[in-house]
Amino acid sequence: MVSADIHTVDAEDGTALAYCATPVQASDAETHREPGIVFLGGFMSDMTGQKAIVLEARARETGHAFLRLDYSGHGASGGAFRDGTIGRWRDDALTVIRHAGQTVPGLGGDLVLVGSSMGGWIATLVAKALNHEVGEQNIVGLVTVAAAADFTEDLLPARLGPEALARIAETGVFEAPSEYADEPYVITQDLIEDGRNHLVLRESLGLDIPVRLIHGTADPDVPWAQSQKLMGALTSNDVELILIKDGDHRLSEPHDLARLVSVVERLCDQVSASNAASPAR
Repeated sequence: MVSADIHTVDAEDGTALAYCATPVQASDAETHREPGIVFLGGFMSDMTGQKAIVLEARARETGHAFLRLDYSGHGASGGAFRDGTIGRWRDDALTVIRHAGQTVPGLGGDLVLVGSSMGGWIATLVAKALNHEVGEQNIVGLVTVAAAADFTEDLLPARLGPEALARIAETGVFEAPSEYADEPYVITQDLIEDGRNHLVLRESLGLDIPVRLIHGTADPDVPWAQSQKLMGALTSNDVELILIKDGDHRLSEPHDLARLVSVVERLCDQVSASNAASPAR
């Protein structure tokens, strides 16, 4: 694992949000044109996962600035997981990204977002927010792995079943067993209701940037059709859906991680070449 210092920045309500950032080298900071890379993890995941660490290590080797973070209620961040919602976690990501843009060389300009599972949904919301602002930070590319866009509406109800939904309606919360963690998934009424305010697959998603969507065909948690729907919603003409035969949800085997690194690097190279061809940008 690549060692890195954990820093924090406070959310609006005072919750400490943890992150690790790798700057570009000081000597290159002023002339550096490579995009920074931001990793956004999934539901109940944290920034110490394999994808984040492997991408960070490669970013250090290639000179890219890199940022990984924990949403509130995740990993090293403060707050309770059950208090989280899609909108809250989007805002957490925006708080950390904006802060890093002001304090970490290489993260204040063009950025490529990499989102895993729920992080793919969060990434689209972050990109929409930042690219509609007037500022130096700009999302110029997006890579997702098993993107779980709109999962609170499209996947959770059928997965939970009527008894669990009735319990959520009655008590506001349900704890569902997790195959990926010792603790159960905590599903709240607030999570489901707030998710409806942030759906991205119901209408055109105005992100005119290159996008690469990676998804396993044997994903038992998020069907690859969710990535296909995301491809259809995106207004960009440069979108690739990369299907991995018999791939699972995590896609964290060594060859899967090598593929992810390659996809991210190629996209960064494409963005850098485009920047070089448009110096006035």
